[in-house]
Amino acid sequence: MDVDAASGDVFGRLVALLTEARARFRVIEHQAEGRSEKISVIRGNRPEQAAKAMVLDVRGGGSGRRNVLAILPGNRKLDFDAVASLFEARKCGFASPQSAQALTGCVMGAVPPFSLNPGLSVVADEDLLANATLFFNAGRLDRSMELDTRDWLAVARPRVARIAASA
Repeated sequence: MDVDAASGDVFGRLVALLTEARARFRVIEHQAEGRSEKISVIRGNRPEQAAKAMVLDVRGGGSGRRNVLAILPGNRKLDFDAVASLFEARKCGFASPQSAQALTGCVMGAVPPFSLNPGLSVVADEDLLANATLFFNAGRLDRSMELDTRDWLAVARPRVARIAASA
């Protein structure tokens, strides 16, 4: 897969999806960066406003094996046990970089907090919803978006739960 072409396609699909939904968003162009703590400084947002997306491999238990897109505040770490419990699974870990890229069409660090793949469930930490707007890389390492949180909820329709480790 051509990563540049796939990433550009994700960005275009995301813009189209949000435009069609009449969501309130803006595109931010910047130097390429995928690490939450560094990109928040570049964009000028608080780290907790960053919607950090991670592709997970959840397995065992009643649901078999599945992939999940976990969305956390940029300054928080994931509670793997909480995600496993939420999906009635025995284990939860990061998907391989190759699997994550195949599922999202994005390189690591560029994954937006949306699933454009029907096989990828979205779960968001409830603390993320305390922000009026969210910031995230939009399918590319050199493009971000600021999006109204209510619009994100309406379009992404995540399952909301406590999945971040205690601060």
